[in-house]
Amino acid sequence: MTQTPLIQFEHVAKKYPLGVGEFYQALYDVSLVIKEGEFVAIMGPSGSGKSTTMHILGALDTPTSGKYLLKGKDISLYTSNDLARIRNKEIGFVFQAFNLLPRTTVLKNVERPMYYGRIPQQERTARAMEALKMVGIDQKANNLSNHISGGQIQRVAIARALVMNPSIILADEPTGNLDTKTATEIMTIFQNLNKKGHTIIVITHEETIANYAKRRISIVDGSIVSDKKM
Repeated sequence: MTQTPLIQFEHVAKKYPLGVGEFYQALYDVSLVIKEGEFVAIMGPSGSGKSTTMHILGALDTPTSGKYLLKGKDISLYTSNDLARIRNKEIGFVFQAFNLLPRTTVLKNVERPMYYGRIPQQERTARAMEALKMVGIDQKANNLSNHISGGQIQRVAIARALVMNPSIILADEPTGNLDTKTATEIMTIFQNLNKKGHTIIVITHEETIANYAKRRISIVDGSIVSDKKM
């Protein structure tokens, strides 16, 4: 029996209106399949369409044409409320800018996605602590998020991405604000999570970061120009 792909793009295109009758085309006829348990880097220079691809993958945007199937379901035409539920339940985000709440404890930041999932307090705390332990920062649980280092903050962001047990961890330039040593530590965490079965998609323009993945998809001028296993 053939397993349903976790992610499938079928002839996805994306246009953004610029003015009356004018459009900027960010993606042209993109088709791809990502299976559960893969570690994929999506690469491309600035303006290539990789950020638009990330926004569609993360249910932050929808295609102008074509289909996005997540676990076999076409979510291209979902309502904004449906997409919000998908983002909370199925996708764990890790951003370059961290996006943590300042003056709030590490633990509370990691618990945050579970508030929206209406998970009871006791379970929230247990799951948050478990996720913090997975990324090696549980000892900082009661520190304020603006009183820890950049590398520690990104570990917290990864823990926050894990707590809902999402189908996908989607990391957008996750090492962009970090020094080389810390970037290596963060990418090693992603490798270890992938070994445990997590599906990881990293959006990057850096070759050294893409080298951690097992598959590399390169996008140039809105089209996939290569897709190879590493």
